[in-house]
Parts: sequence; C-alpha cells; structure tokens
Amino acid sequence: MPDRDASLETIQRELTAFARRARAAAARLHPELSLVSYTLLAHLEEQGGCRATDLAAHYLLDKSTVSRQIAGLERLGFVERRPAPEDQRAQVLHLTARGADTLAQVAANRRDAFRERLGDWDDADLDRFAGYLLRYNASNRTLIQHAPQS
Repeated sequence: MPDRDASLETIQRELTAFARRARAAAARLHPELSLVSYTLLAHLEEQGGCRATDLAAHYLLDKSTVSRQIAGLERLGFVERRPAPEDQRAQVLHLTARGADTLAQVAANRRDAFRERLGDWDDADLDRFAGYLLRYNASNRTLIQHAPQS
C-alpha cells in the first residue's frame, strides 16, 4: 500500500508545477492575455456577462485585482461595460467581438497544446484523468464554500 503522505506530497508538487507551466504557456499563447485574464474572459463568455464583483467572488480574488485585470482587458478592447438591465447604475462586463475572437483563438491553441501533450494517452486514461480533476475541483469548491469568513 503506497504511503499516503508521499502521495499527497507528489500531488502538491505536481499541481504546483502544473500551475507554473500554465502561467508560462498562457504568456506564450497570447502575450497580452495572462492566465487570470483568460479565465476572466472565459467566465464572462460562459455567463453572458457579469459584474466585476461577481468575478471577484467566483474566483476568490480581491476586487482591486479584478479591477486591474478588467482595466487592462478594456484597454485591449476585449471587454466593455454596459448598464445592468435591472439597475442602470450598475455596470455589467461583456466580451466585445474582439474579446470573443481572441478568447476563441487562445482556447483553440490551448486545446491543441493539450492534445499534443496527452496524445499518447488512451481514451480510458483521459476519461479517468478528467473525472479526477472534476472530483478534485468539486471538493475544492465545497471546502471554499464552507470556509470561515474573515
């Protein structure tokens, strides 16, 4: 039976390496689009727009961090603000056509990179890996939702 602590240490080390490579790869795929910016754009697309405070809450980011990221995305012409239909004083962030095109291109490049990296994995391995990632992220969301608020 494998040593549980050794397995946990390996998982932690490999997830850290994965995160570092993901940040570096994001810069290569689109120099103006950081990994954080990419995930914010993807969320805006998935949600059909949302408020900056919703992005901060969803990704557990400080509002000032989201504000800086959004300001950069607006300068690039990837995001625009529109009045919220239910409250004209509130602003909802939406992808522009340029933002949607850039997101689609970066997503395609990322899919190609994963296809290449995982090209020699069989379908069963890919399915198990996808399931493990879903399970891990679902348990992570549960932990975050039940964490004490400071």
